[in-house]
Amino acid sequence: MLSWTFRTAVSQTARQIRSLHKTAVRSGGGGALFVHRDTADNNPDTPFEFTPENLQRIEAIIKNYPEGHKQAATIPVLDLAQRQHGWLPISAMNKVAEVLEVPPMRVYEVATFYTMFLRQPVGKYHIQICTTTPCMLCNSDSILEAIKNKLGIKVGETTPDKMFSLIEVECLGACVNAPMVQINDNYYEDLLPEDIEQIIDELRAGNVPPPGPRNGRFSCEPAGGLTSLTEPPPGPGFGVRPDL
Repeated sequence: MLSWTFRTAVSQTARQIRSLHKTAVRSGGGGALFVHRDTADNNPDTPFEFTPENLQRIEAIIKNYPEGHKQAATIPVLDLAQRQHGWLPISAMNKVAEVLEVPPMRVYEVATFYTMFLRQPVGKYHIQICTTTPCMLCNSDSILEAIKNKLGIKVGETTPDKMFSLIEVECLGACVNAPMVQINDNYYEDLLPEDIEQIIDELRAGNVPPPGPRNGRFSCEPAGGLTSLTEPPPGPGFGVRPDL
């Protein structure tokens, strides 16, 4: 058994290394409750209709699934509604239920479970910063502070001009490129504070910076360069027995 004195010393040392901050309360992609509460801009009467182009896309999506199983298309059709409207008011969810011919509750269950679905308005550029362990160890705190200082907002807030919103998220699956952020559909990786400031400036200017690593490496190759697979791959059939 570890002595009380030793365990106390370890605990105090851990607190001195880093004061953990709390992730923003998970809410419909930006800070809402799992339950719905009608508001002026989010109620069953909020205008929402799929565009003719998106109705055609929905038809194509549904054809990917067996007949009689339209409900299987819930996620891609919800995503389509969100891309059209920018976020998912309850009227959009009801429309999804209507076109898929399922009870609205089946759509609500999906929209409230997956954090990719935003049930509150967000900025034109939705910044999701990962602060889970690998990113934290690569100083994601400095990236978070740079974003807050640059935009003048806190986690869970949107800038007054509705251009940027900021939330903290769990692992986005790009740990080897930590620290990183996701802005809309793009990953920006291997960041320094000055990198994220430059990205924000470019977005404000109406440009979309190229996604990917900012330190010059290609994708997620080793930071020190390739140590294997350094030659062009052999053609098809290499190593295949001729008698097979």
